[in-house]
This record gives sequence, structure tokens and C-alpha cells, in this order.
Amino acid sequence: MTDEPIFEEINEAKANLDDIYDQPDPRAYFRELKEFNYAIPGSAKPIFQKLINHLQHRSDDTIHILDLGCSYGINAALLKHDLSMTDLYQHWGQKILAGIPPEDIVERDLRYFAHLEEANDIEVIGLDQSEHAIEFAEEVGLLDEGLVVNLETEPLPGSAKDDLATVDLVVSTGCVGYVTEKTFDRLLPAVTQGHSPWMANFVLRMFPFEPIEQTLDARGYVTEKLEGHTFIQRQFASDEEQEQVLERLHEQGIDPSGMEAEGHLLAEFYLSRPSNEAAGLTVEQLVLA
Repeated sequence: MTDEPIFEEINEAKANLDDIYDQPDPRAYFRELKEFNYAIPGSAKPIFQKLINHLQHRSDDTIHILDLGCSYGINAALLKHDLSMTDLYQHWGQKILAGIPPEDIVERDLRYFAHLEEANDIEVIGLDQSEHAIEFAEEVGLLDEGLVVNLETEPLPGSAKDDLATVDLVVSTGCVGYVTEKTFDRLLPAVTQGHSPWMANFVLRMFPFEPIEQTLDARGYVTEKLEGHTFIQRQFASDEEQEQVLERLHEQGIDPSGMEAEGHLLAEFYLSRPSNEAAGLTVEQLVLA
């Protein structure tokens, strides 16, 4: 099990950006994170696309994705509309938008996304504890469904269980560390009712993935890490944040030389699949080919 106080201490090393995650729309989120070159959803996109393509070849049907910690539906925007993070920064990060009422931003985005080509074979359910973010992503059509729940402290609503039974792929791009094995333990009975989905998690190097891996293992999953590859999440928000993160990494016996020491928070990729499916292609063959 996770040592929760240790996770809390690790999170304390990071800059607190909570205020941008619960606004009525993504403008503050993108204005602030643009300053730090927040990039992980864009880095994750090609890997998610390869997994989606493989799952589509397997099922020849719509792929149902559950995005943990989805915020404003960023991963959904990138995958469903083939956008880039640069596109989203240009769309939501413009200073000229600062004085526009949130309801006008919703109307603007309904038109914007309606005119973009959309992948018909992808549906995205988003799960996040930010009610405002979920509401926005549903209103503008990025999420096909949104679940506002904190699975660290409360059970999954019974009404959500049937919707999650069809999930083919669970993804996350930075929520591990804020969520622990508790979230996965509460989620797994719902998403494994029929077929068991694949789990694709990008995890900052300072957060141990072992507790989640053990929880998945108990449900018949095999987890592989993509060895030798790291992915930039964002620049450090300050010298103080970098110093604190480096200290945490050293305490865990992780060498940041040439990595976090160069100025970025870095994530690693973990793929968890049911044991009968993990016996085929390796994670490297799936995402690097």
C-alpha cells in the first residue's frame, strides 16, 4: 500500500497550481501552463494513438477511453480532433480572451469544435474532481460523459458502473501521485465487468508506481515500463520547486543528473494489460514501432 504521508510530501515539492483547475473554462489553465511549456498531453498523444489503433484492429468498433484526471478534456481534444498543444495554447491562451464572459467562451468553443473533423471511432469519458472542468468539457462536446468524483475519498457512484463497463483504454497524463492505488481499486470492479481495458499511465519519476502495479496485478494485469524513455511534463515553475523535487528524487535513490537537473519535470510511461494480452507484443513493439 502507498505510504500516503510520503506522497503528500512529494506533492508539496511541486508548485501549487490548484487555482487553475477549477475555473469555468480553460483560459487560466492555458495562460499559466504556457509559461512553463506544459507538454505532457502532446507527448502522450502519439503513444495513445498507437494503442487506440491496435485496439481498433482487435475490435473493429468504437474505442471507449476513460481519462483519469481529465481536467478540461485536453486529451480528448488532442485525440478526437487531432489537435496539438500548440493549437490549444493559441485557442485558449490568448490574452485578448481575458475579458470575455465564460458563457461566451462556451459558445465560441461549441462553434470551434463543431467545425473540426472528429474521430467517429473514439468516445471519451472523463473523471476528475473539478466540477467546473468536467462541466465545461461536456458542454463543448470534448467529453462524451464526465464523472465528478474523488475516488481517493469516496466510492464510485453506482450510476457510473454501467457506463464504465465498455471502457477499452484507461489513460492518465499526470494524475498519478494525486491519485493512488485507492482510485484504481475502486475503479477496477466497474471497468473489468466485461473485457478488461488496457491502462496507459504517464507518471512523474518522483512518484512510485509499484502500489498501483500491485493493485492491478491482483486483478490479473501485467505492467511494463517503457524503459529508457522519459517525457517532459513541463518546466519547473521556480528554482525552489526544482530544488525540492531534486531533493525528493535523491531521497528515493533516483539520479536526476541530465534529467530533472536540466530544468524539467519528467514522466515515465507504464502500460498495464490483462496477462493473456501482455504475452503478445511488448510495450516497445506497441508504441515504438
